[in-house]
Amino acid sequence: MKQLVTYIVWMILSLALGIVYMRILLGPNKVPSEGLWYLFHIFYNLGLLHIGARIGGVIALLFIISDVFYLKKKLKNNIQATLTRFMLLLGIAMIVGGVHYILEKVVDVI
Repeated sequence: MKQLVTYIVWMILSLALGIVYMRILLGPNKVPSEGLWYLFHIFYNLGLLHIGARIGGVIALLFIISDVFYLKKKLKNNIQATLTRFMLLLGIAMIVGGVHYILEKVVDVI
């Protein structure tokens, strides 16, 4: 049960990283939230959450797979292991963000 709760916390952190990446990529929401522009304001926020959650899900999946098959065997549960896992999570987030950026801007697949 403790392991499940730990992975849920890592998944929430991964989803937050995905949403933060999309916020950085899209920039601030400059669309006014009044009148007919309100729909564009809603679409911006929904797109931010929708695509950010997908990217965060990919980050979480890659992190959990690497943690289960590699890190769990190598590390004990202490503060150093948590810091190592967090650094791995940030590294995976950077790799996924880089791949997403290349596929979207350079190759124009997305």
